[in-house]
Amino acid sequence: MSLKGKVALVTGSTSGIGLGIARALGAEGADLMLNGFGDAAMIEKLRTGLAKELGVRVLYSGADISKSAEIAAMVAQTQEALGSLDILVNNAGIQFVANVEDFPEDRWNSIIAVNLSGVFFGMKAAIPGMKAKGWGRIINIASAHGLVASPQKVAYVAAKHGVVGMTKVAAIELANHGITVNAICPGWVLTPLVQKQVEDKAKAQGTDVEIEKHNFLADKQALLEFSTPEQIGALSVFLCSDGAKTITGAPLSIDGGWVAQ
Repeated sequence: MSLKGKVALVTGSTSGIGLGIARALGAEGADLMLNGFGDAAMIEKLRTGLAKELGVRVLYSGADISKSAEIAAMVAQTQEALGSLDILVNNAGIQFVANVEDFPEDRWNSIIAVNLSGVFFGMKAAIPGMKAKGWGRIINIASAHGLVASPQKVAYVAAKHGVVGMTKVAAIELANHGITVNAICPGWVLTPLVQKQVEDKAKAQGTDVEIEKHNFLADKQALLEFSTPEQIGALSVFLCSDGAKTITGAPLSIDGGWVAQ
């Protein structure tokens, strides 16, 4: 397929899953608006590198996804600088773990602001332009934790369940406007952050990295294999294709059988 002529905004796309999605969409011809935090020089190197590698226009916004005004400004910047916003991928997310009674209120507020409210404000800002064109794809990156729970992740689980719910609402509202809205629900994805967590645990336990990877996966997944950002990207590309035209309001698991158990 080709996404040439389309414009995609991917939040949290300077690394990990978001970068995998942005690269996959760009490889199909979509111009890109990147978003995320990090070293300015590294981000500029990434931006120019992707533009050269993929042969598409690539811009960057440092919008804070916890702030609705910055999200709206980023959407407007995308539309003005790149001419449109056809594909919105709400990927940015943060995490913190603690028991419910010990969970800090500021951590609760920040996780809900980024992981839940940021998705809402992104859709709110992008939908009018998509409706005006009669075409759009909204992909919300939820999680297996949008469908099931784990201990010590009350804010994350609440937010991701909320993302799945609002995905369904938006899908129903936009069903006859040429816009689909879906949620991708990954299990364990081998990002640099997860790789470091596994390596740190192996070092602390005095074990092997491969053993810790096995233990990490076996705790949740039937399939003892990590998903990759590239695979999440491939699923995102499919959801933008004509083959997925009638897939909307769906929480799509890519989780090694996590929620099947």
